[in-house]
Amino acid sequence: MARASVSPAPPRVSAPDLPRHLKRVEPARGADLLQATLHLSGDVDLAHSSLEQCLLTADAERVDLTGATVLDVAAKDLRIASMSLRNAGIRRLRITGGRIGTLDLSGSRLDELEIRDVRIDYLTFGGAKGSDILIADSTIRTLDLPQAEITRMAFVACRSDEVDPRGLRAKDVDLRGLDAEMFTDANGLRGTTLTTFQIQKLAPAIAAGLGIQIKD
Repeated sequence: MARASVSPAPPRVSAPDLPRHLKRVEPARGADLLQATLHLSGDVDLAHSSLEQCLLTADAERVDLTGATVLDVAAKDLRIASMSLRNAGIRRLRITGGRIGTLDLSGSRLDELEIRDVRIDYLTFGGAKGSDILIADSTIRTLDLPQAEITRMAFVACRSDEVDPRGLRAKDVDLRGLDAEMFTDANGLRGTTLTTFQIQKLAPAIAAGLGIQIKD
C-alpha cells in the first residue's frame, strides 16, 4: 500500500553553498559578485546585481537589492532600517540574527528562504511567488502576504501582531508555529494549516465572513 503523503508538506531548505575562502568586495549597483563577503553600511545600492555564494553583514540605513539575483547567500546579524528585494530572484538565502525595520520581498521569485532569530517590523511577500520558506524563532510585527503564491512554508516559535493574507494562494502553508494576535482576513487562509486554538481565536472573523451574527 502506498504511504500517505504528509500534510502539510514541510519546506525543503538547505544551507547556502559557500566556499571556505571569500574575498572582501565593495557593493555597487549592477555588480556581478561571486564568492564574496560584503559589510554594508549607510545607503547601499545593489539593485539589479548578481550575488552568488556570498556572505553579507550589515549595519545600514537602507539596502536596495531590487531586481537582484541572489543564489547561495548567507546574511548574518543584519541591522538594517529598510531592505528591498522587490522583484528579486532568490534561491537559497539564509538570514540569521539581527533586526530589520522593513524587509520587502514583494514581487520576488523565491526558492529556499530561511529566516531565523530575526526581529522584523514589517515583512511583505506581496505578489511574490515562493516555495520552501522557513521562518523560525523570529518576531514579525506585521506580516503581509497579499496576492502571494506560496508553497511549503512553515513557522517555528514565531509571533506576530498582525498577518494580512488577503488574496493569498497557499499550498502546504503551516501557520501552527506562528502566534498571531490578528489575521485581517480569514478568507485568505484557505490552504493553510492552523491549530484548534488559532481557529477559536479566528471564529469571530470567520463568522463575519459567513454573515453569521454571534450573540450570547
